[in-house]
Amino acid sequence: MLTLKIQQMTINGHPYLCPDCASEAFTLDGAGWIDALPVRGNCWQSHSWEEPLITLGWLKQIQAASTGRQRAEDEDTFAIVIGGVAFEGTLHPDVILDDLKRAARDVYWKKIIKPAARRRKNAAKRALKRPFKRAAAAVTGTAAHTVAAAKAAAIGAAWDWNTAGGDPDPDYTPEPVNPCPVCVGGYVQLDTNIHDTTRVRCTVCSGTGEID
Repeated sequence: MLTLKIQQMTINGHPYLCPDCASEAFTLDGAGWIDALPVRGNCWQSHSWEEPLITLGWLKQIQAASTGRQRAEDEDTFAIVIGGVAFEGTLHPDVILDDLKRAARDVYWKKIIKPAARRRKNAAKRALKRPFKRAAAAVTGTAAHTVAAAKAAAIGAAWDWNTAGGDPDPDYTPEPVNPCPVCVGGYVQLDTNIHDTTRVRCTVCSGTGEID
């Protein structure tokens, strides 16, 4: 049995279609061994018909006239005149080795090579940006640390100033509540002939600078 898968065909320049649904894609099937027997047509919608114009012998000549396919992008076409009738058309492509190679290459490229290249590219971008991010983070961290330290120092100073028991100022001397009228700070300055100035403890306030 000989079967040709027709994608589209013209006879003497006129489209040859399925007589029931006008589909241009169909098969021509020739059975037996007698070349004079007519072939049958079968379209993809399961319509079937007998074609008396085309015999098994003519179907063989159409097959022999087809160009075949050497590469994946090629089309399998035919153009032949048989008994004064011109047949032209395109056969449905059969799978060839180049189709398999192209499919394998596309899968290999899209599924393996291209994703790997994309990952390497993204990794390179991240590596390029990483020093800048670290520098920015360092600057931000240093500034934040400086601000935090200043705030902590200010809070500590305010706490020591306002909180009883904080570290006193060693040079700070509180003003007396009831100052002694005789001395200054618990001591009296005496002018004598022996010394220029004599500083003695006040006997009125006992050197406290205050009186009860």
